[in-house]
Order: sequence, then C-alpha cells, then structure tokens
Amino acid sequence: LTSAARRAARVITVSEASKRDIVQFLHTPPGKVDVVPNGFDPSLAAASPDALARVRDRFQLDAPFILYAGTIRPHKNVSRLIEAFAVVRAELESVPGFSDLKLVIIGDELSRYPGVRRTVAVTRVGPHVRFLGFVPVETLRVFYRAATIFAFPSLSEGFGLAPLEAMACGTPVIASDLPALIEAVGDAAELVSPENVFDIARALRALLLDPDLRRRRSQEGLARAAQFRWDSTARSVLEIYREIK
Repeated sequence: LTSAARRAARVITVSEASKRDIVQFLHTPPGKVDVVPNGFDPSLAAASPDALARVRDRFQLDAPFILYAGTIRPHKNVSRLIEAFAVVRAELESVPGFSDLKLVIIGDELSRYPGVRRTVAVTRVGPHVRFLGFVPVETLRVFYRAATIFAFPSLSEGFGLAPLEAMACGTPVIASDLPALIEAVGDAAELVSPENVFDIARALRALLLDPDLRRRRSQEGLARAAQFRWDSTARSVLEIYREIK
C-alpha cells in the first residue's frame, strides 16, 4: 500500500479520518489525498407497506426490534451490542410494549465467530436474538424501515454507510463516537462509547422509551442522509480525474 500511494498521482478516500490514517501510516503528503464521501442507493428507502407487512409476518417480528446489519467481525463489536441488549431487555421486560423486544442481526459470517454465539448464551437472551445471515437488498431495506432502532457500535470504521442507509429509511440510529462515523452521521444519531456496554444500553433505553426522541432522530437522520448521494460522489471523483489528466 505504501508503494502504491507513493506512485499514485492522487489518493481518494472516504473520510477525513481515513485520510489521517493514510497520511500517518502510508507517509502520503496531505495535499495528495482527496476525501470523497460515499453515497447510498435511494431505492433503499422505498419499502411499501405491503413489503413491511410481509417481512414482519415471515420473520415473526410483531414486537419492537433493534437491528444491526453488517459483518460479524470482532471490530464490529456485536458481542457488546448483545450484552447491552441483555441489560436493556431485563430492565424493560415489564414495561408495556417491550416484553417481547428483539435484537435482529443481519450478517453472513456468524459461523466464523463463535464468540458471538457464546455471548448470547452467557447473557441468556437466546430466544430474543435473531441471526438472519445474508439477506438480499430488497429484504434489507424493509428491515431498515421496520426496525425501531438501528444500532452500529463499531470499534473501527473508515466511513458509516450502514447508519446512513438506516437514516435514509427514517430509522433512529445509534452509532459509535468514532471520528469516521461522526463524519457520516453528524449530530443526527445517538453517539455512544463503543467499549462501554452500559453507554450503549443507555442510548438503546433512551430511544426505546422516548417516542419524541425517536421522531426527532428520524427527522434529523433523513435530512443528514440526503447530503450523501452517489451522483455527487461521482462528480467529485470525475473532477479529480480531470485535474490529473
């Protein structure tokens, strides 16, 4: 990578946080590195009421649920999310509307990380955590819309595309207070310290119990996501290409 960065006329990356890493670890001059954020597919937000009803019926999701979507690799911090869910579920079990609260985890690498399953067993929330593996985009966008909260407490990211996709669907988001994720979600998400299970639980609890906060985060998230479009990304990249011709 260092050799490739040295030979390149310009280096394009997705966030200022990633740029800092490139400058520091690949010894690349800052003026040579351009930040062009990702966009998202607007069709993700187009889930019909009928599609929502079908997914809820197929996966038996009548109660409120918290959604995580992404890989299950250790840096994604899924085990701490499960621990935080266990804390909140125990606290809200007798609260009307939350007795059957679920955590839905979409990701296709679970078999490679048995520690995640062990966390479910240790916290005794097995009946309330659903591992769905890979789902097609058409189904994923329905889950984004149907979820009560989208939680993304990652320990390391270069950008925050999944939280932005959830925001574009009007779903309130919890995200780690990492620089790269803050660049994506701005002040439209509930930010948490990803290494602190009880801080993640605090944010889950706050959004679940406060419908006004959920509505506010939903509206703020929609406005924030609207700033990230692939056509804008493409124009920025094209301009860089033109500059180096």
